[in-house]
Amino acid sequence: MFKHYFEGIDYIEVGPVIGLVIFFVFFVVLVYLVVKADPRFIARMENMPLEDGTLSDRDDSTSTLT
Repeated sequence: MFKHYFEGIDYIEVGPVIGLVIFFVFFVVLVYLVVKADPRFIARMENMPLEDGTLSDRDDSTSTLT
């Protein structure tokens, strides 16, 4: 059913090519950003969830638990 519908669309073969180009460009840019990232920035982001004091800075006076 859909085969006959898609046969009537002009330039239908361009769609998959555009999708492949977008996919390829996205991952090339992503790899470039990862390779060129500052190691200090990556180390800071790695340790962010593990840093002490992030939960102790929370104001417990507004807590609803009693």
